[in-house]
Amino acid sequence: MADYNHRETEQKWQRFWDENHTYKPADTTDRPKYYVLDMFPYPSGAGLHVGHPLGYIASDIVSRYKRLKGYNVLHPMGFDSFGLPAEQYAIQTGQHPAVTTEQNLTRYIEQLKNIGFSYDWTREVRTSDPSYYKWTQWIFMELFRSWYNKETDKAEPIETLLAKFAANGTMGVQAVCDENALAFTADEWNAMTETEQYEMSLKYRLTFLADAVVNWCPALGTVLANDEVKDGVSERGGYPVEQKLMRQWMMRITAYADRLLIGLDTIDWTESLKEQQRNWIGKSVGASVKFPIAEVGKKAEGDTSASFIEVFTTRVDTIYGVTFMVLAPEHELVSKLTTPEQKDAVDAYVNAAKLRSERDRMADAKAISGVFTGSYCVNPFNEEKVPIYLADYVLAGYGTGAVMAVPSGDQRDWNFAKHFNLPIVPILDSQKDVEEQADNTKEGHYINSGMIDGMTYKDATATLIAWLEERGLGKGKVNYRMRDAVFSRQRYWGEPVPVYFKEGGSTGKLPYLIDESDLPLELPAVDKYLPTETGEPPLGRAEDWKYKGKYEYELSTMPGWAGSSWYWYRYMDPQNNAEFASKEAIDYWQNVDLYIGGTEHATGHLLYSRFWNKFLKDRGYVPQEEPFKKLINQGMIQGVSNFVYRVKGTGVDGVIPEFVSFKKLLDLNEADGKSVSALHVDVNIVDNRILDIEAFKASRPDLAEGAKFILEDDGTYIVGAEVEKMSKSKFNVVNPDMIVEKYGADVLRLYEMFLGPLEQAKPWNTNGIDGVYRFIRKFWRLFYKDSAAGSSDASQWIVTDEQPTPAELKVLHKTIKKTEEDIELYSFNTSVSSFMICVNELATLNCHKRAVLQDLVLLLSPYAPHITEELWAALGNVPGSISSAEFPKFNPNYLVEDSFEYPIQINGKVRTTISFAIDRAPTEIEREVLADEIVQKWMEGKTPKKVVVVPKRIVNVVL
Repeated sequence: MADYNHRETEQKWQRFWDENHTYKPADTTDRPKYYVLDMFPYPSGAGLHVGHPLGYIASDIVSRYKRLKGYNVLHPMGFDSFGLPAEQYAIQTGQHPAVTTEQNLTRYIEQLKNIGFSYDWTREVRTSDPSYYKWTQWIFMELFRSWYNKETDKAEPIETLLAKFAANGTMGVQAVCDENALAFTADEWNAMTETEQYEMSLKYRLTFLADAVVNWCPALGTVLANDEVKDGVSERGGYPVEQKLMRQWMMRITAYADRLLIGLDTIDWTESLKEQQRNWIGKSVGASVKFPIAEVGKKAEGDTSASFIEVFTTRVDTIYGVTFMVLAPEHELVSKLTTPEQKDAVDAYVNAAKLRSERDRMADAKAISGVFTGSYCVNPFNEEKVPIYLADYVLAGYGTGAVMAVPSGDQRDWNFAKHFNLPIVPILDSQKDVEEQADNTKEGHYINSGMIDGMTYKDATATLIAWLEERGLGKGKVNYRMRDAVFSRQRYWGEPVPVYFKEGGSTGKLPYLIDESDLPLELPAVDKYLPTETGEPPLGRAEDWKYKGKYEYELSTMPGWAGSSWYWYRYMDPQNNAEFASKEAIDYWQNVDLYIGGTEHATGHLLYSRFWNKFLKDRGYVPQEEPFKKLINQGMIQGVSNFVYRVKGTGVDGVIPEFVSFKKLLDLNEADGKSVSALHVDVNIVDNRILDIEAFKASRPDLAEGAKFILEDDGTYIVGAEVEKMSKSKFNVVNPDMIVEKYGADVLRLYEMFLGPLEQAKPWNTNGIDGVYRFIRKFWRLFYKDSAAGSSDASQWIVTDEQPTPAELKVLHKTIKKTEEDIELYSFNTSVSSFMICVNELATLNCHKRAVLQDLVLLLSPYAPHITEELWAALGNVPGSISSAEFPKFNPNYLVEDSFEYPIQINGKVRTTISFAIDRAPTEIEREVLADEIVQKWMEGKTPKKVVVVPKRIVNVVL
């Protein structure tokens, strides 16, 4: 086999790996473990493009390397297979989402296997499989059966809380709970009915029902997460999204806010990613303050529900400078605070705010808009009346949804005050004083400030908080920007929530968990995947779908992040029907050593995963606090878009379209001032910027019917090029299957690594792949001589058992050292360069020696597993796989230089070079230099004034 056939070889070894479960790790072993994980992919109908495998290739290289280093490696793959795209397709076609999901999965798996990843496919999991989501439902139930004890700083079974209530009531209980949870004595608790006690416990559980402002998308009929909304429309489909108050399942992720912050200091993630999470959690230390209502537009007599507005502030020392109050448009008191005169303006403003996502409102810092409610509140410290406004820069879910505005101390408040001609009362002499006060060291410069005049910032803050607490008007408080997580979606294709409802309680219906023995609660059949005519979620269409035949189920399903918040544990023990993973498996694999995925999940999946992991540790199910030790965010492979240029006015109204080649654009414009419009063209019909005109006509008959083409002088049409995001809409998607077919999976893998550092974005250019393709064949020729066309001569194998020379060993061990260092540093692109250098140097040395080439095959195998498996077998290492071999050991002795090539200068100019042994004495070097023929020629018979020998640097002869 002299000629390398990449398709035959790659398919052969992929079958071998599949049939022999080559990459299945041992369940028990004395070897150290290493767990490598790729971020859970969603199997879209479009399949993979060449940008998708980048992170997978990097993780595969590490996995293969760690196996060679003696580790028991877990490297699994599965699919986050619930989601909106499959459901939207089901709505449009009536086809069950499971059908399209299965088709997409088949395509994805085929593509992944085609690239030669070392996944243990026996561990594949899918979030939409009932055997998997049974355990997602079980974790939900465990959260429902738990509360957060601030005293022990962890989640505990709800029974421990109920025991405290029975013994002492709420006295001494430090629990994370609803804001409106009431205090009671043990006698009051024990006097409650069982239903009353149960309803009270709902205010403490880690998952609970609450009214929340959500991103509601009417067209999709569901609630969307913040990261699923962009510029006020859904990321999927571009449908309008509005803010809406809805009853939702929630999770108390805020209970873990401090631990989520502290944990960031214990994990090896990029600082930028950690900072995103810190900012999202947004810890602030300050005070809550109650502003009594002075005038209420629609307050009924005896109604105390609108007696005050509560705010949170980090600068309570500026409270004397408050001149107006701002509420979020969704604030629960808006309808009660709005006077009849202001009703139309307020209603219009509230409706407009619904159409803007929270992200857009937070980002639009310069926009100034608002409306007066007609009502006032009172500053508790100076009893000044404060007008109450609405503004969409205040968010209902952050803090209390209300902000005390201090225009003299906050730029946004100042802008708002100037816009609405509101007073600006100074509280500090200057902005500089604001900064000085905040450092807790300067003497106060407060003015118009009552009891805190002359105090330091620290003393002023303590004095004001004490005053508030004495009067029941506020307290010191730690606040977080992060809110409790919405955990329900009004859609079909998701995990059913294992809850049913019974009559009772103050709301009329109370939620209860189904029996654990009834898990999984599977999705029922429905006639359509749309909400019901009465507005219920799609599950409301299921016929006779009731718990035990009589209780209504929860009709919302779980959000997209549910199944992906614990999946790394299921890989440890995927066939276990008795528990989500056995204690033995979890104790062995512990957590993920290396996780590779995108930065777009920083404040979604990665935060929720950490939350669930900490909860599972609290309840004793897992040993580690953090799920992912090291995280690498791979950069994006961008597409190189190509363009054709149509002369404007052609191709419409019966005018024949006319296309101008890129280099002719200037001539066209100079000739008659014609202008052109650039149109994307499929990159797959462009070769090195030359357009296949006939293929273009066939692909776009709507554009190119009877078209005229103004070509280059050589008769070609040159397209334009621009780097953009790879997407179908830009016609710049490159299918990896085409690359694998033409060049081979090993070439694809090497080329993606060669493009640049893993973390950086880089453009794809198929034209550049030829260099890697040539390298693979040059590497092959170290083992096989080129054969004549059609030859089947078996003598083409040219590897010998001769002993390597020092020069050959130096080349090899230099590469061993470089490869090991690069993989440990995740610097894969520089490894590819070192392989190329190594092969070139060995070819120059005419090295075909087994002792060198066998180690080189091992070095290259993590990057190019197919060709190296083939050569490993050809070298006589059969049966078995190269994966069970050992990584070559670096010997520094082979890099020790035994000679040095000295540049010889004569009067400052280098005239020749002479090699000397490293240990040669300077006097001997001087004698041999002066005797050299070339040196004698340049000396022209003159006697040198001196000869300077700098060891291992240079020799300078001065005449």
